[in-house]
Amino acid sequence: MLFDAVVTAEIDGLRRALGEPDLGRIPPHLTLIPPVNVRDVEAAERVLRAAAQGGPPIVVELGPVMTFLPDNPVAYLAVGGDVDAVVRLRDRAFQPPLERELTWPYVPHVTVADGIDVDRIRAAPDVLGAYVRQTTLRDVTLLQENGRVWDPIATFPLGAPVVIGRGGQPLELDVVTRSDAVEIMARRDGLAVGWAAGWHRDGTAWLTRLDVDEAHRRDHVGSHLLAAFESWAAEHDARRTEVSPAADVDDGARAFLDARGWRAGTARQQRTFQ
Repeated sequence: MLFDAVVTAEIDGLRRALGEPDLGRIPPHLTLIPPVNVRDVEAAERVLRAAAQGGPPIVVELGPVMTFLPDNPVAYLAVGGDVDAVVRLRDRAFQPPLERELTWPYVPHVTVADGIDVDRIRAAPDVLGAYVRQTTLRDVTLLQENGRVWDPIATFPLGAPVVIGRGGQPLELDVVTRSDAVEIMARRDGLAVGWAAGWHRDGTAWLTRLDVDEAHRRDHVGSHLLAAFESWAAEHDARRTEVSPAADVDDGARAFLDARGWRAGTARQQRTFQ
């Protein structure tokens, strides 16, 4: 589980002070499952999506710095606060294909140094033990090793999917972030009825897909998907939105987008982005 920019910078400061060799290679994170070889990434994503939807955001306290000595030469930030919720989340995620044999019992923690001189590990609690920080865990992130760097490839928000229109026709929106991209699925009564996708770069968010099941095209599904995409774009500091020239949209979707001011290759400034 990754942290916001402020907490990430603070933890990286602790790692830098200890000479952590993986700084810049592995982002600071609260470990749920140690590295495991996975053949079916989509199956792993389904497990993490279901695990994340099983509980709300979790408030935890990070710190102080402790060690696993003498068993393991690792310095870490202890995790306090709602630890039971973290363990329940981990148990929901610890399913095939992510389940694996463990060398040590699960202890919620944030590694700050591993593989450095043992004397430096031993001194870490005295030197850095004053660090304590409260933060809220809001999502679960799947990391994948590329070369020697671990990159986030999918993020699943904690909590039930957003439900829109709780009256006669409630609609669930499932938003999954993948690096600089997003996929949004709309479900009604458990069935997928619409999809949107896109990516952002250099202040522009590109819509690459908008598709609504024909039986639900008069139920405002497209409007909700488009609004969710615009919200995601705004959260990622995009100031313009455009329809990708190669977007997977049929003639009906293009007419729908045209009516809302979207044009392929023509930027649309969004009021909600200001």
